[in-house]
Amino acid sequence: MPTVCEISEFLFEKAPLGLKLDFDNVGLLAGRLEAEVSRVLVALDITEEVIGEAGQLGAELIVSHHPLFFRGLESVTDAAPAGRKLLRLIRADLAAICMHTNLDAAPGGVNDTLAQLLGAELSGILNAEDGISRTAMLPEPEALRRFLARVKAALNAPGLRYHDAGRPVQKLGLCGGSGGDDLALAAELGCDTYLTADVKHHQFLLARELEINLIDAGHHSTEAPVVPVLARWLSERFPGLEVRVSEFMDAPERFFTG
Repeated sequence: MPTVCEISEFLFEKAPLGLKLDFDNVGLLAGRLEAEVSRVLVALDITEEVIGEAGQLGAELIVSHHPLFFRGLESVTDAAPAGRKLLRLIRADLAAICMHTNLDAAPGGVNDTLAQLLGAELSGILNAEDGISRTAMLPEPEALRRFLARVKAALNAPGLRYHDAGRPVQKLGLCGGSGGDDLALAAELGCDTYLTADVKHHQFLLARELEINLIDAGHHSTEAPVVPVLARWLSERFPGLEVRVSEFMDAPERFFTG
């Protein structure tokens, strides 16, 4: 059986630590390096439900996209959510390996997966400074309304927010998660449509001014597709490992339609 250390080394060969942004906190955030692993649970977030699920499965390791915590912890107690989760992991002898912006930027990671799901061919890096967002091309122009329907279905999104600039969709800018800051760059590079999440009011206004379609498909929905990719990587590299995708992965937000 592989060890936590061996699995961690493999994952960070696929998505090197050098690709992460400065604010990020990725790597082995809990657990014993030399612990042997027979079962892994893969999830977008390490929630209380995911920890419970891992325990029921008899897993020794959780691999997630989002980190358990971002800033240094001054204490680990049950008074705060991060502390409670860490205590549960330690009591259960569960390791936690967390990927984030390194997986966003990695070949085959979050944004490459997003392009593939939408039937678009990657054409380049949108923001060369951080290497995360992408440009991609659809085979032929598509009406925005039809594209919106495809996005919602492909990403299993509970809803979409969007600005319609009156342009057909073909050249895309893509950034899973919070990528609103790259909107102007997408317009500058000739994208007719930019798809991301966590879009702010002023960014929708900017999209109107720049005459570019803008789609907010939700943070969870734009990043969750990478979880089965992580599971596949692990299964292919460690054939004897039992790898499960968490059943407790859904967008935390809901849409009230009246």
